[in-house]
Formats: sequence, structure tokens, C-alpha cells
Amino acid sequence: MKKIVFLLLIAISLTSCSLEDDSPNNFYYEILPVESVELPEEFVLGQTYEITVTYLRPTTCHVYNNIYYEAELNQRTVAVVTTVYQNNDCLPLIDQVAEVTFNFMVNSNGTYVFKFWQGEDENGNDLYYVVEVPVVE
Repeated sequence: MKKIVFLLLIAISLTSCSLEDDSPNNFYYEILPVESVELPEEFVLGQTYEITVTYLRPTTCHVYNNIYYEAELNQRTVAVVTTVYQNNDCLPLIDQVAEVTFNFMVNSNGTYVFKFWQGEDENGNDLYYVVEVPVVE
């Protein structure tokens, strides 16, 4: 997760460099915790699956940007990235559930381990919802 924050800080610093004071890029990126996930109980080798991720949208200024997706062998780390526009007309949202999907192609045998980021604990350690999905032929 620290890699995610580092990459986002680099992206923000590169986009925030401007010689003009009236820059329209008044936004930043924020990773939101995953609330729930829809995954099959097993994968078939060579097939593509649509994975649905649910998260809570905290304000009207939070707009879905992308899925953070990191692959390491058969482990996948997934998080939701939003763009937060900084303006004065942001309104808080209560229980505003949003869904996003991404396609996952099964190209390896064994078991895939998905780690969906769910925030941090009181000590700043990342929390994950971990799901193991076996591959059948």
C-alpha cells in the first residue's frame, strides 16, 4: 500500500507543477476502501471473468478514476482510486454505494490470491479482504 501512496504522490507532483496561479487542475487522488467484491468460487484456465468491486463514495467531489491493480505471481492487490475535485460545492454523501468492474483473464494454474484494500488500522497498517480462487481445467 505504501507503494500505492508513493506512486500517487509522484503523479500528483507531476500534474501540480504550473507556472500559472489560475490552474484548473484543482484535484488530488484518493484511494477508497473496498466494501465488497463479487468473485466466482473457481476460475477456468483461459477464461476471462468480470470482477465487481463495491465502495462507498464519501462526497460529491469524489469521482471514480481507476482500479489500482498490482500483480505478483498469482497474487493480485486491488484498490479503488478516485479523483477528488477541490471546490466549495462538495456535499457529503451518506451510504452512497458505487460499483466498478474490471476484467480478469486466467492465464495460470494454481490458486489466485486477491487482496482488496480496505483501509488502515489504528497503527497505519494496511487492511485487506483476502480471497483465494482456485483454477480448474
